[in-house]
Amino acid sequence: MDCLCNKLAWDGLVLSEICVGDLWMFQNLAPRELEALSNLANRRRVEPGEYLFRQGDPVREMFLIKGGRVTLSKVFENGNERTLDIRKGGDLLGENMLAEEVEYPVSARCLEDSLICGLKREQFESIILEHPNVGLQVIKNMSRRISSLTDRIGDLANSDIEERLYSILMHIAGEHGQIESDGMRIPFPLTHEELGFLVGAHRVSVSRALKALKLAGKIASEGKSLLLLRPQ
Repeated sequence: MDCLCNKLAWDGLVLSEICVGDLWMFQNLAPRELEALSNLANRRRVEPGEYLFRQGDPVREMFLIKGGRVTLSKVFENGNERTLDIRKGGDLLGENMLAEEVEYPVSARCLEDSLICGLKREQFESIILEHPNVGLQVIKNMSRRISSLTDRIGDLANSDIEERLYSILMHIAGEHGQIESDGMRIPFPLTHEELGFLVGAHRVSVSRALKALKLAGKIASEGKSLLLLRPQ
């Protein structure tokens, strides 16, 4: 089945090959079930600075990013706003819609022109009524996902801060990095506070861990960007 988003793509947009049917939660569905999901999806272009949703908004829709980048941020009780993650084409947002959560726990704002494929709660519920197997498979896939995330949390808890930080940087580079002759460059700045939140450590500890990783020859700092070096 051809991706309907191809008809809306514009020059310069890097369109992800991942479609609704490729998402982890919809694995093992029949072609006619995937086609029903795809036909109901809402596709639109979102401009830089526009929000897909804000923290505290009612959860009514989940979104597949077909192209572009979206930043996730959260405002804490002390009023500080922190960037939690940056998502790209092929990533899913708002899947907590399936867990009956009332509000979005974070805000999602587009960093660049993006093509978004959305599926509203009432649309998803109508598909389940028509195709009951969709609901069954989603439950099974979510159970496997929870087990996988639990294992990953255990691995992080048993590693020191340098290992956790390097793992986070590798993940970011794998998602957004630019390949260069001597390694993988993260093309946007990351503050020590942002890294501290992602790794679960104080900013001072992150600074020490970054210094240790540089001394170990694992990363290098060039201007405001980080370069993950190839092993020698």
